[in-house]
Amino acid sequence: MFAVVTSGGKQYTVQVGDVIKVEKLDKNVGDKVELEVLLISDDKGLKTGSAVKKAVCQAEVVEQGKEEKVVVFKYKPKKNQRTKQGHRQPYTQLKILSVEG
Repeated sequence: MFAVVTSGGKQYTVQVGDVIKVEKLDKNVGDKVELEVLLISDDKGLKTGSAVKKAVCQAEVVEQGKEEKVVVFKYKPKKNQRTKQGHRQPYTQLKILSVEG
């Protein structure tokens, strides 16, 4: 059984026990989170739309962190114009506890 959930404008395919990285959520480690379910697949088939209105995906916050640094380097040739910038995207790591619906 798997489900498609959404968080932070992105969609993730999850099963019970999976660990996923989502956009940063304002939660502490150990907090429970409910994710919006878009689709559920089980042995009876697929359920979407109004059939999954009451579906719930429970997850637990495992870690708050930052991704690896991405270096952004821009330059204009022959003009001696260079800029170097770094970015580390924050994330929240979730463990899927249950998918019901």
